[in-house]
Amino acid sequence: MEEYNMRINLKQILADQKKTQYWLSKTTGISTNNIGDICNEKTKSIRFDTIEKICQALNCTPNDIFICDTKN
Repeated sequence: MEEYNMRINLKQILADQKKTQYWLSKTTGISTNNIGDICNEKTKSIRFDTIEKICQALNCTPNDIFICDTKN
């Protein structure tokens, strides 16, 4: 069975849309510290309602945010 490494692609999505972490924080109501931790992949878990707020603000889906790589 293959093992996977899941990570968050939020920093790249923000850059592609020319939006800042500050903008995302103000738009979603999620603290700037939490947005920073998510963008810098320093969080171990993320709530469904947080994912939903981020997706609504960035007009994207969870599939756009999460990347799943195979472990070697």
